[in-house]
Amino acid sequence: MTDLKTAHQDLHSEQGALRGEHPGRSRNPLIKVADLAWLEFEKPDLDRAEVFARDFGFGIVARDKRELWLRGTFAGSACMVIRKGRTSRFIGPAFRAAERADLDRLARATGSAVRDANVPGGGKAVDLLDPSGFPVRVVHCAERLPALPGQRPLPLNFGTDHRRTNAAQRPPREPSRIQRLGHVVLETRVFARALDWYVDTLGMIVSDFLFLDGQRGRGPTMAFIRCDLGGVPADHHTLAMHLGPGTGYVHSAYQVTDLDAIATGGEYLKERGYRRSWGIGRHIQGSQLFDYWRDPDHLMLEHFADGDLFSCDTEPGWAPMSASGLAQWGPPATRDFLGAGPSPKRLREVVEALRGDNDMDPARLLGLLKATVS
Repeated sequence: MTDLKTAHQDLHSEQGALRGEHPGRSRNPLIKVADLAWLEFEKPDLDRAEVFARDFGFGIVARDKRELWLRGTFAGSACMVIRKGRTSRFIGPAFRAAERADLDRLARATGSAVRDANVPGGGKAVDLLDPSGFPVRVVHCAERLPALPGQRPLPLNFGTDHRRTNAAQRPPREPSRIQRLGHVVLETRVFARALDWYVDTLGMIVSDFLFLDGQRGRGPTMAFIRCDLGGVPADHHTLAMHLGPGTGYVHSAYQVTDLDAIATGGEYLKERGYRRSWGIGRHIQGSQLFDYWRDPDHLMLEHFADGDLFSCDTEPGWAPMSASGLAQWGPPATRDFLGAGPSPKRLREVVEALRGDNDMDPARLLGLLKATVS
C-alpha cells in the first residue's frame, strides 16, 4: 500500500488523509456537475457595474434596464448576471449539468422542478438551496456562446530557447481580457454540512483540505473543490469554502491569458482608481498566478492564470490553514483580503455564530484568528 504522505510529496500537498478523515468525495452522488456556469449578483447601479465590468475585462452579452449579462472570450455560457436590486449582494452560483437528463434526476431526488433558465439562448434549470442558505442553480443551456477574439500570450525567451528576436516586448496597457469564470469562494458557518451537500448532491470532489493548527482531529475548516470529469483534468477548484462566523461571498476568479495580462490589466485598473486587495503573487493550493481587486461596491474579484488541473484519481491534500500558506511568492496577504479588519457587522456575525447551531465555537474562532496572523 502506498504511503499517503509519500504519495503527496512533490504533487500538491506534503500530507494526505489520515485514517478516518473525510474522503473528499461521495460514493454515490446524485449527479456530477461539469463546471460553474455563471454567478448571480444584484446591484443598484447597472451603469456603474457595466463600467467596472468593461474595465475588469468582461464582454457584454446582453443589457437592459433589469439585467446585465457578462462573458469571457471562450465559447460557452456567460460568466455573470447582475440584476437590478436595492443593494449590492451575491445571490448564488449556477452550475452546468453535464447532460439534460441530470436535471430530471436531480429534480426527482430533491423534490424540485425543472423550469426555464431565463438565460440568453434559452435552457432549463433546477433551483436548490444549500445548507448555508445559498440559492444554487443547476442549468443546461440550449445554446453556447461563440468564442470571441482573445489576448494572445506573449512570446517569451527562456535561456537558449529564443522565441522572440529583433522585436521588443511592449504589452499594451489595456483591460485583461477575461477568458472564463474559474471559481467562487464562500464563507459558511455550517462547513461540514455544506461540504457533504456539494459532494453528495453535485458530485464534486475535494482537491485540498485545510485544517486549524492543533485541531486537525476536529476535521477541516476549508476545502478546495473541483468538478469530477473522470480522466479529463479539471480546475483545482471550482468552488472553495471555508468556515467562518459569517455566511457569504468571499470572491470570484476569472482566467486571463498570462502574467503580463494580469499585470498590465492591473495597471489599467489602478490608473482608473480601483483598489487592489492583494497581489500579484502565486498561490500554493491551486498554484494560480493571482491579483485581487475590489469593485465600486467593495465586492472582490480575481484575475488568475496558470492554475492546476487534476483528474479524478488525484486524492485530497491536507495542510495547515495560515495566512502565510496562501502564497508561494508575492506580498503578504493583506488584512483586507483576509477579512481581518474589525467592523460592527463582523462583530455581530461572531456573536450570532457563537450563539447558533453551527460549526463555530470559541476554539474554532480562536483558531481562525490565529490563522490570519500565522
